[in-house]
Amino acid sequence: MSAQPPIARAIPARPLIAHAVHRLDIGGMENGLVNLINGLPEGFADHAVIAFTEISADFARRIRRPGVRLLALHKPPGQTARILPRLWRELRRLRPSIFHTRNLATLEGQTAAWLAGVPRRVHGEHGWDVGDLDGSSPGPLRLRRCLRPLVHHQVALSEPIRRYLTSRVGVADIRVSRICNGVDTERFAPCADRAGTRTRLAGAALPADAFVIGAVGRLAAVKNLPMLVEAFAIARERDDRFRRQARLALVGDGPQRAELQALVERHGLAGHTWFAGAREDIPDCLAMLDLLCLPSLAEGISNTVLEAMACGVPVVATAVGGNAELIEEGASGWLVASGDVPALAERLLRCLADPAALHAAGRAARARAVTQFSLATMLAGYHAMYAGMLAQPD
Repeated sequence: MSAQPPIARAIPARPLIAHAVHRLDIGGMENGLVNLINGLPEGFADHAVIAFTEISADFARRIRRPGVRLLALHKPPGQTARILPRLWRELRRLRPSIFHTRNLATLEGQTAAWLAGVPRRVHGEHGWDVGDLDGSSPGPLRLRRCLRPLVHHQVALSEPIRRYLTSRVGVADIRVSRICNGVDTERFAPCADRAGTRTRLAGAALPADAFVIGAVGRLAAVKNLPMLVEAFAIARERDDRFRRQARLALVGDGPQRAELQALVERHGLAGHTWFAGAREDIPDCLAMLDLLCLPSLAEGISNTVLEAMACGVPVVATAVGGNAELIEEGASGWLVASGDVPALAERLLRCLADPAALHAAGRAARARAVTQFSLATMLAGYHAMYAGMLAQPD
């Protein structure tokens, strides 16, 4: 199969970038897309977002740039082939200069873009699915290899993903850009009144003087939040001060919520756990924490970790994916092995016992977010990649 699109045409003076996602709703990847659309230079390009399934109207309102076209294809579960003819028609209508898919769930859309003659095609790998934690499943690997010739350039959010694309999928080094997520360090910033913010958000559920450990994001299996609940329960059993002072905040919603609520009840933690649900005030929810915990089974580059760091909140996370690229062990946070519940419980106890080290880690995390993981750095990376692709001759 040739990578040359069957229909050639001149690129318009003001190009259109069509971004494909599985669903436009709350999530780290989706948040990064909104930041990208809002933050690219004015006049550089127009944008369209094509969701293979649904578009959340509440989340879509976060797109501030005028004129962004939104399209939901309403794909049935597991039936990507059914929407490809419509995707082809929409791409023929939109005539984008660049088509940018994200993650395996939208990769098959590259076939429709190739057939529609989209002249520049990009695919981004942001992280792993819970059913394929390291990208080694034969089916997805075959699909990535099969569609590789149709993709002109690929984006890896972390170094492990970049290595996977070049060594396992067979993408040439020159066709991969490593572009890390960036965080808005003005929107996400340390809280001047942490105690007051807790009272305003959670009332009596999170006392002002509590030691609050939080997880923020989608309550989904890949985030492995039962590990945090189990570790929290063990720490309470081992330490009287932790039992009196510690509270757990689970901010977000998702398919694992009922399971987590049952686990919390089983461990007798209902009176010490705040289920916040889906929130719009994520900067405040993060800034009120003493510690963010991310016990994921797999990660690309976590927006939640970056946002917590920008808020001056230290992070303890599992040593998976790009977490080690974000967190300096012992300086701006801590890493534990995936699935090691006793190690996580021990780390939670140490953080409570050493407030000076906790505060120092928070300051270091903020400094690292500002100097190395700013939104401006991410935007510059994507702008350079898109501009370079648009400048290439047909």
